[in-house]
Order: sequence, then C-alpha cells, then structure tokens
Amino acid sequence: MISYFQAIVIGLLQGVTELVPISSLAHSVLLPDWLGWHNLVRAQSADESFYLAFLVALHVATALALLVHYRHTWVRIIAGFFRTLRTRRIETPDERLAWLLVVATIPVGLTGLALEHFLRTVFAKPAAAAIFLTINGGILLLGERLRRRQAAAVATPAGPAVEPPGRQLDTLELKEAVVIGSAQTLALFAGISRSGVTMVGGLLRGLNHEDAARFSFLLATPVIFAAGVYKIPDLTGPLGDGVRAQALAGGVAAFAAAYAAVRFLERYFERRDLTPFAIYCFVAGIVSLIHIAL
Repeated sequence: MISYFQAIVIGLLQGVTELVPISSLAHSVLLPDWLGWHNLVRAQSADESFYLAFLVALHVATALALLVHYRHTWVRIIAGFFRTLRTRRIETPDERLAWLLVVATIPVGLTGLALEHFLRTVFAKPAAAAIFLTINGGILLLGERLRRRQAAAVATPAGPAVEPPGRQLDTLELKEAVVIGSAQTLALFAGISRSGVTMVGGLLRGLNHEDAARFSFLLATPVIFAAGVYKIPDLTGPLGDGVRAQALAGGVAAFAAAYAAVRFLERYFERRDLTPFAIYCFVAGIVSLIHIAL
C-alpha cells in the first residue's frame, strides 16, 4: 500500500507541481521511481489501483486550495455567469471571464472523458514521463521565444524592445479561449504541464505572464476539481480500502502546498517568465532518462 510518509511527500509534490509548470503527473511517476517506491510506479499505470484512489484526494485538495485563494474572484465569476443567463448578454469583465472559462473547459473535459484512461495506462510510466517532461521544457522555451518576437515587433529605433504590456484578460474572444483550453489536453500525457501549456497559449494570444498565469490557475480549478470528483467512487469504494487515512494526510499536505504555490507564482510572474522552469524540465527529464537506462 502507501505509508503516511509517502502520502505526505507525494501530497506536497502534487500541490506544488500541479501549479508550477513542471507537470504533476510526471513527478508522481518519476519521484517514486527515483526513491525506489516501485509499487507506486506500477500502480500509476495500472487499470485500477489504490494509488489512483489516493490521488483523488490530492486533486480535490489542490482544487480547494485554488478555490480558497480565488474565492472572491469566483464569487464574481459565478454571479456574472448567472446574470448572463438572465439577461442573455455579456456586458461586464466578470461575465466575459465566466464564459471564457466555460468554453475553455469544454475541450479538455470531453477529451479527458474519452482518452484519460488509455493515455494514463500507456504513458504514465517513468521513461515516457521523462521524455514528455523534456518536451514540456521545449514547449515552454518556444512559448517564451515567440513572446519575445512579439516584443521585438514593438521595438522602436529609440530603444530596445520591451515586453508588450499585454491584452486585458477580458478582451479575449470566446474562440481564443477554446484554443487556450484545448492546449490543456496535452497535459493528459504524463510530463506535459497543464499550467505550462495553458500559459503558453495565453502568451501567444497576447496576454502578459501575470494574466496568462491567472487565467491558467482559474481554468485549472474546475478541471482539477471535476477530475477529482469524477474519481471519488475509487476512493470510497474497494480501491480506497487501506488508503483513506493516508489520502487525508496527503490531501492536507497538497492543500497547503498548492496554496503556498499559487501565492508565490502570482508574485513571480509579475516580473519573471517560464525560462527557469523550462531548464528544470530539460535537466530533470534527461537525468531521469539516464537513471532509467542504467
């Protein structure tokens, strides 16, 4: 099964890596492999297992941390959504943000229902996770390079290029939100970061790093929460026997880690970019491949 120490370690890892653009799914596979917890590695890609039941609690806890952090924003978003149903118009930034989140969630929701089980059982293995983690680094670097090209486009002869201030989040069109939301489907591959690819999608639509990160975290909240709730029967059923207490301990750790992570990342992306995380993904992916090959 899983010990309390393992539960807390993996809970802390989940809470951080779900939001930091370095792929929580990859780390939930690679860290147990590095630490020799091979029963957890095998369980990750099994058709049905206690480890999957355990991870349900971590996902729900992470989503709850995001809900708590953005509670005031979510109150305005939900109120704006129901207001549009009554008026049949989108007039305020909160109303537009509500519908941006709705349409951006649809692609990953449908794809996840259709392919999550297949992709997890095939790709949630150490070698595949290490390869996709390296690819994730490339996606982050490519996103930053294209963003810098946008900065170069606004350079003037009087001075060097600077990062464009970015569009306001509420100026995104619904079809652009669908494109950004569709990028989340890549995160069904262990190693591709949900927050990372969503941020890159936002950057390519003209958002700055701060707003791209904010939209990514808001978009992740219903997706992570829905995925956790959908799998609740795994935790309450026979698969959860013997791991429910550990799931509670891991969930508390995941909540605390996710809450700290989102607060840190909001401040970080006010002035910094994705490059350090891209470098980390390259290094961690390549070193893991070497470790697996030895």
